[in-house]
Amino acid sequence: MRQPDIEIYLKDADHDAVIRWLSQTLGPATEWRKKGQTYKCEIDSAAGLIPLTWLPKAVGSWHSLYLDSPSTPWADDLACARAAFTALGVEVRCAPGGWLEEEGEEDADRWIRISADGEEEITWRTG
Repeated sequence: MRQPDIEIYLKDADHDAVIRWLSQTLGPATEWRKKGQTYKCEIDSAAGLIPLTWLPKAVGSWHSLYLDSPSTPWADDLACARAAFTALGVEVRCAPGGWLEEEGEEDADRWIRISADGEEEITWRTG
């Protein structure tokens, strides 16, 4: 089942490299608009505009990348995280699937880590 949006976390990722990867993969990006600590733009993809949010240092040295659309080439966070690791060569983390508050706090700390060591499920307490 396709997720309605995508969110991944990239460790020490270069913002310009991320934008180059997304532009090559999805289409050109509009100018970035800074709102508080976040940056927003849209990617003009073949499937329409994809709203994009970049939050530098969302959790320590981890940057959040959020694509607010089901119209990406990735069915879920994990597929996007794998593609980001392949393209950028930085450690990437994502939720193992969609998460709802009613699932409880324990499941909120379950993450998939993708790095040069491979792929593994970890506990990552971000709050």
